[in-house]
This record gives sequence, C-alpha cells and structure tokens, in this order.
Amino acid sequence: MAQPVILQMKIIYYPILGAFGIVANLMTIIILSRRKCGLSECTSAYMVAMATAALLVMIFSVTGYHVLSFHLMHSFFSYTGVCMLLNFVNATCLLMAVWFTVLFTFDRYVAICCDRLKTRYCRVRIAAAVIMITTALLFLESIPFWFAYEPEQVISHVQRGCRTKLNFFTSPLGVAFSWVHSSLVPWIPFFLIFLFNCLTIRHILVASRARSSIRGGGSDCQRDREIESRRKSIILLFTISGSFILLWMTSSVSFLSTGITDTTHYRGDYTAPAYIATEIGYMLMYFSSCTNVCIYVATQSKFRQELKRLVTFCAA
Repeated sequence: MAQPVILQMKIIYYPILGAFGIVANLMTIIILSRRKCGLSECTSAYMVAMATAALLVMIFSVTGYHVLSFHLMHSFFSYTGVCMLLNFVNATCLLMAVWFTVLFTFDRYVAICCDRLKTRYCRVRIAAAVIMITTALLFLESIPFWFAYEPEQVISHVQRGCRTKLNFFTSPLGVAFSWVHSSLVPWIPFFLIFLFNCLTIRHILVASRARSSIRGGGSDCQRDREIESRRKSIILLFTISGSFILLWMTSSVSFLSTGITDTTHYRGDYTAPAYIATEIGYMLMYFSSCTNVCIYVATQSKFRQELKRLVTFCAA
C-alpha cells in the first residue's frame, strides 16, 4: 500500500531543507562574524545569534529529528534517551529561533527610536548578556519535555523509541504546558514583533515629517544619509519579522484548531485534514530557519559581496 502523500512529501522535503539550511546558516554565521557587512556590532551579534539558532534547528530538529530518526529507526537514534534528548533540543532550538527574532526586533526599535536608551543598551556586551540569559531561560522552559515522553518498547532490558505520555498531556499540568508552549509562546512573540514594528514605523514617519519641514538647511546631506540608513534598517527589519510571522502563522493557527502537538508520533489518520494542515504548518515553520540568509542576500549588498568571496574561497 502506497504511503500517504504528506508522508512522501516529508521524505523528500526534510533532507533537502536540512542540507540547504545547514550550509546557508553556517555561511551566514561566518560572514556576519567577520563584521564587514556595514552593520553595527550589536546588530551583527543578534543576527549571528539568529543564524546560530537556525543552524541548530537544521541540525537537531530537521536532520536529527525528521531525517535520521525517521530513516534509521533501529540505530543509535532509536534509544529512548537519544530520542528524548532530540525532542528536548528540538523544542529549545525552536524557542531560540523565535525569541532571538524578538530580541533583534527590539534592538532595532531601540537603535532607531530611543536615542537615550540606545547608548546604554545597543552594546555588544549587553547583547551577549541578553542572548545568554534568554538561552538559559529557554532551556529551563523546555525541561518539562523530559517528562512528556516514555519508552515505546523495551527489548532485552534496553529502552527503545519514545512516545508521548498520555497521562502527562491529559493531566492539568500537561495540558497547561502544552497550550503555553504550542499556543501562547508563538502568539506572544507575534504581538511583541508587531508592537515594536508599529512603534518604529511611527517614529520614522514623525522623523520624516520633521526632516521635510527643515529641508534646505546646511545639514540636509547628513540627514539624507541618516534617513537612507534608517530606510535600509527598516527593510531588513520588516522582511525578517514579516517572513517569520507568515511562516509560523500556519502552525500556530493549526494548533488552535486541531490540538495536534506531535505529528512524529501521531497515531491517527494520515490523510485527515487536521494532520495534513499541522504537518504543512511544521514544514513552513522549519523553512523559516532558512529564509534569513535569502533576505540578507536580497537586501544587503555588502552581504552579497562577502558571500561571493566566501563561495569563491571555498571553490578555489
């Protein structure tokens, strides 16, 4: 009997996504770390953090979780401890990708709209501290995943496979955790990103009106450069945050309407619309970890130049 179409899509989609995502994000980290793209050190730090989170998603979530564990069911990846570790790291890396995007959006808001706070907040040391603290909190938030799975079978006293604990996800604590992690967690970042973007737009519009009222002064050339710099920052900010919201929206809406939280260990009808919608949502969600490098190539001329140099160096 032929496999359902959605399963056939997963078999083809995830290996290609993993291969492209690992290479693309690794090259992005190298290029941004060189700091020759004309971006501030603080902005580069957040963008490197975003690329690192995306790389971890590609390695653990896509390659390890959806490719190797699926195709090598009776190998090292079949041990319960390894399976539970992948689930834990998978959840944490996705949270890192989400909240690092929020941190980047907030950093751009402060840099453009808050002149006084900018001098204290927009520093490399502050950015590093914020990234490390956020990472530690996200690891703590994902700890319940260690208790959400149980061995699927025991062979010769060796635990293999892992499946969701029904008593965990049906308990009040498990239901609350599932909704917070799969529903409130994406929507809170959506709201924060939307809020910071709206405040940034408002500030840019006010600054543009003020500039127009004094046009013709001696500092007009300097202001032109300032507005041009802000325009490029806005394009970069909106394309990153906009693509993130669009690609995560399907998964978030799907959970609210279906309640399916784990498609890997799904035991229902693989042709059901609820399962298909959820799986497509996951595909788009993972794809969001590959879009930033495409955005950098499309919007940042210096990034394109550095990418060409890196590709030329690797091909030599």
